[in-house]
Amino acid sequence: MDTRQRKTFSGVIAPVVTPFDAATGDLASDAFRGNIRGHLGGGASGVLLCGSTGEAALLDERERDTLVEWARPLVSSDQWLLAGVGGESTRQTVARAKRAAERGADAVLVVAPHYYGNAMTPEALGIHYRAVADASPVPVLLYNIPKYMHFPLDFGLVRELSAHGNIVGIKDSSGDLDLLRGYLASRGDAFAVLTGSGGTFYAALELGAAGGILAVSLLAGELSLAVWRAFQAGDRSCAAALQERLTPLSNEIVGGMGVPGVKAAMDQVGGGLTGGAPRPPLVPARPAQRQRIAALLEAAGAARAA
Repeated sequence: MDTRQRKTFSGVIAPVVTPFDAATGDLASDAFRGNIRGHLGGGASGVLLCGSTGEAALLDERERDTLVEWARPLVSSDQWLLAGVGGESTRQTVARAKRAAERGADAVLVVAPHYYGNAMTPEALGIHYRAVADASPVPVLLYNIPKYMHFPLDFGLVRELSAHGNIVGIKDSSGDLDLLRGYLASRGDAFAVLTGSGGTFYAALELGAAGGILAVSLLAGELSLAVWRAFQAGDRSCAAALQERLTPLSNEIVGGMGVPGVKAAMDQVGGGLTGGAPRPPLVPARPAQRQRIAALLEAAGAARAA
């Protein structure tokens, strides 16, 4: 039996960064592999490659393939290896899903096409997602991120798509709990709703989210997992207190500074993790931002030990 059919989405999945060589700008193999080992060794239930935090929009097709090839031997059969494959055309998205599956991805995350935003009606998106799911050799997760898509996925559309046998869940990175409630209410059987918002992680779990694919876990993995474990243990007061420490890291570093902030924070946390510089046209975190990151990490108890 395919292990993908036995695994469930739960816990914290790490949407890993893509490190680049400082001299050439090429993918940095050792740093990437070291990060994968660090996140999984710290308790993450899987990794997501080529997501928003992984600078997917700045990667070429061969780089996307290479990252999956590098990660596959490092991810055990009971952990998830997810790959972001969303593209602006259905043809491109299907091709990416097939290549990711060929290289060992367990499932694919598909952001909605959004360049022609006004044309992305529920009907158009339904046709797109069903075509991708029909053609994908591995399960599909929807990806709702209005910050970049400039529109949310419609509740009714999610309800319809959740009935498709190869569409197994959604990552909602909106941070809007009302929107999350709508997806939870709209889901079909065996359809997982995961949050992408570290700032509302505990609240999302209380509402019924299965877990989170959290960028904040890249720089505060132990704290993110502590929220999850306290919730699972039924210790709501502990989970809420831990969330209070996690929220500023998510809101200010992930939400406010984006990829450059996450990478700078990873470099400061250390412990074998590497962020490095983002790929242009993104620019590295500025000195003032790095100082603020250090203060936030210290306040949250996530700073590197001396």
